[in-house]
Amino acid sequence: MITQKAKYALRALTVLADADADEPVMISDIAAQQKIPKKFLEQILLDLKHHGIVVSRRGKQGGYLLLKPAHAITFGEILRIIDGPIAPLPCLSITAYRKCDDCDGEQSCQIRHVFAKVADATRKVLFSTTIADAAQPVRGAEVTRLLA
Repeated sequence: MITQKAKYALRALTVLADADADEPVMISDIAAQQKIPKKFLEQILLDLKHHGIVVSRRGKQGGYLLLKPAHAITFGEILRIIDGPIAPLPCLSITAYRKCDDCDGEQSCQIRHVFAKVADATRKVLFSTTIADAAQPVRGAEVTRLLA
């Protein structure tokens, strides 16, 4: 399961994807529209800013904008930033591989073989689905339903 923080990040990014490219969106507007606690959203957007996903503008017309195009930001990228490795077992992680403590050998582990298929399928979906996909009205409604 993904964390609430990851769901909020994805929902905030879809709001930014729907906004005009040159018009920053204020945190308070995103928070109200998506029912996200404002202080929590500030932390999330700061994390995304540090990873080059969004940029902030100060001042009266300030707010947040996508730094990368929505079609270039995948769900998988955001989940890794917010929640960390995308793997059901530590021995299947691409970015944070760790041998399982109770494992006698990865090649003979039946559990690993099954969950490797799950991890591969999950990564395929997450890294081929973009924020732009979620922001599209028809597909976006399905993605939003899944995030709720």
